[in-house]
Amino acid sequence: MTRVALFGVEIDGVRLDEAVERILAMARTPGPCRCVVTPNLDHSMQLQTNAALRRAYADAALVVADGWPVVLASHLFGCPLPARVTGSDLVPAVLRALSPANPLRVFLLGARPGVADKAAANLRTQYPGAIPVGTYSPPLGFEHDADENARILAHIREVRPDVLVVGLGAPKQELWVHAHRGEIAANVALCVGATIDFLAGEKKRAPDWVQRIGGEWVHRMMTEPRRLGPRYLRNAMGVPSLLLGEWRARRQRSRKLGIG
Repeated sequence: MTRVALFGVEIDGVRLDEAVERILAMARTPGPCRCVVTPNLDHSMQLQTNAALRRAYADAALVVADGWPVVLASHLFGCPLPARVTGSDLVPAVLRALSPANPLRVFLLGARPGVADKAAANLRTQYPGAIPVGTYSPPLGFEHDADENARILAHIREVRPDVLVVGLGAPKQELWVHAHRGEIAANVALCVGATIDFLAGEKKRAPDWVQRIGGEWVHRMMTEPRRLGPRYLRNAMGVPSLLLGEWRARRQRSRKLGIG
């Protein structure tokens, strides 16, 4: 599988159907928990200063480009990624690929109290091959509480899901899965942000045509301006520095290789 080095992380050059195929294979193969991450522009910014997040990304079994800016940057630097693969598209696509004859057991970790339960109820009616076996909404600051972490891991271990959908937000979800990867009793963990909210119907995706023209961030900012407005403004201001840093890193690598 081709990987593209960009913004300090290696991203798999896959389309949605290829990513689904990889995840299904991991979900049906017993073994240590494998992690799937979905870098967007905000994640790429965080990767520049967060060494722990870089380690989590380096250890991930599958890395797919969630954001259009990441895909566009890959073209700008001559290492084009084939497509954008969002966590919010990836999880439903995995669930649609299942059937009652060949199901998978799913655990939903994250979102506000009651939201994951609502998402699990929707899974039962919308995705016949998905078997919800557990949900949990951790309290604020749980990642620093050893007892709470043990409780979460025990819940997962009790039901042993094939797929763990983790919606805790970045970088918390990636750091938590990486820190506990040896204890998570699931075949694959998908770090997918607000996807549980989307599955529950608590949040709405942008219309398809808005997604196709790269405007989903505008839709999300309009629906959650107080939370997402400052983030998107900060990211927009940081884009020139991010691109310059990538250009310099590539120039240094070329010099070391004696190219140019």
